[in-house]
Amino acid sequence: MFYETLLLAAVLFIAGALFTAAFHPPLPPLLRYFFQLYLLLVAAIYFIGYWLHGGQTLPMKTWKLRLVSADGQPIRLKQACLRFVCALIGIPLGFGILWALLDRERRFWHDQMAGTKVVVSDK
Repeated sequence: MFYETLLLAAVLFIAGALFTAAFHPPLPPLLRYFFQLYLLLVAAIYFIGYWLHGGQTLPMKTWKLRLVSADGQPIRLKQACLRFVCALIGIPLGFGILWALLDRERRFWHDQMAGTKVVVSDK
């Protein structure tokens, strides 16, 4: 997760630099809220895009992990979106990660809610 956070920070930094180049600071209050939504959308596109196309972000490839449906099939768009939204809730509050300690299959809360699981990949 630490590696994933570093990569996401770099993606958001570049996206933020592009936004501030287009809308020169200081930003009016309404544009600041739009900026936050823009960064959230960039993060969603990053994760959901990688999950739908191969089931792996770059850090997941490095650690040979893959995201699949609970039945082992590639995930669908609805699952990817639900997993992203649930992760936004569960990870910052802590229970999204701690859930894995109580789950028999060691799945995170967002995986449980979305019907997904992370498996060891041969790729």
